[in-house]
Amino acid sequence: NVHHHCTTFKSPTQQTAATRQYLVLPYTMASVHKMLCRLSLKTVSSSALSRTVTVGVVRRRLPPCLPVPSRALASATISEQVLQNSFRTFLPALLVRREMSSASGALPPPIPAPVTFYTLSNISDNPGAIKKKRRLGRGPGSSKGKTSGRGHKGQKSRSGGSISPRFEGGQTPFYKRLPKRGFSNKKHATPMVPIAVDRLQDYIDMGRLIPPTDRPINMQDMVKAGLTKASNIKFGCKLLLGKCEISASGPPVRSPIRIEISRASRTAIEAIEAAGGSVTTVHYNRLALRALLKPDKFAVLPRRAKPPPKLMTYYTSYDKRGFLAPEVQLRDNLGINAVEKISKAGDKQGVD
Repeated sequence: NVHHHCTTFKSPTQQTAATRQYLVLPYTMASVHKMLCRLSLKTVSSSALSRTVTVGVVRRRLPPCLPVPSRALASATISEQVLQNSFRTFLPALLVRREMSSASGALPPPIPAPVTFYTLSNISDNPGAIKKKRRLGRGPGSSKGKTSGRGHKGQKSRSGGSISPRFEGGQTPFYKRLPKRGFSNKKHATPMVPIAVDRLQDYIDMGRLIPPTDRPINMQDMVKAGLTKASNIKFGCKLLLGKCEISASGPPVRSPIRIEISRASRTAIEAIEAAGGSVTTVHYNRLALRALLKPDKFAVLPRRAKPPPKLMTYYTSYDKRGFLAPEVQLRDNLGINAVEKISKAGDKQGVD
């Protein structure tokens, strides 16, 4: 019984046995003949094996010079182990199934495909993933021999002898032909390390920063508490209110803090003075700042220098709480209440 892509074979010695039908993928008979000739199969009786299989091969018109070996087709039953070792290698297009008994109506499960496990011995890159670079100086057959494509002599033939893209052959470069415009004050900048008042209050609440009783808090106390590093302070610190908001626990500053610092913002001064504290902005040059942060480096501590003329306006202003402002000096000598009384008396005289 020949179908389009299927052929039914019956063993010559078992004409009354159950019919064995197997679907085989289209395969040229020349390649099938070549594969069958490479096999050396022996006929094994079905009584000697507990499990047998039957192989079906598509039969088509053959050239007279390529007859199918009758011995290979006559062996209707072969061992399954031989089949797995041989037919899976040479006949991948054949569909092999176990013999179907006439009593059982269901087909047995198909033979599972072999599983390949990747290990360090068989793992590799995809073909073409790695491209070998061309070796230089390996003869004329490599197309990069002798001078390796650099030519003879010259600057670009030497190792490291590249030419800058800005080089214009010796003439005045373009960036030098243009005039200079403008200026920059970056070298005169004095960046300050920001210190937030809510973070300062948190360190006091945790006990990491203990305010001294005989003097205000200075930058040395902040460094010892871990608010910042001494290496980060190049010109001083600035006290800021930051992005803190009044939460359910209260304002950001809840303790009367007395502090001396290089700079302070207006909102930070108001927050600290609202809690009963005081802020004093003090000028420190590089030498005085080093003597404050690392006093062990000096046998005799140097005196603190006066502010330069450009900063004198800042440190003499009471709005900035400068240490040279008269109101700040009265506050430190007479107390905060005395300063308030003096300011109120001045306001009354101005009104009168």
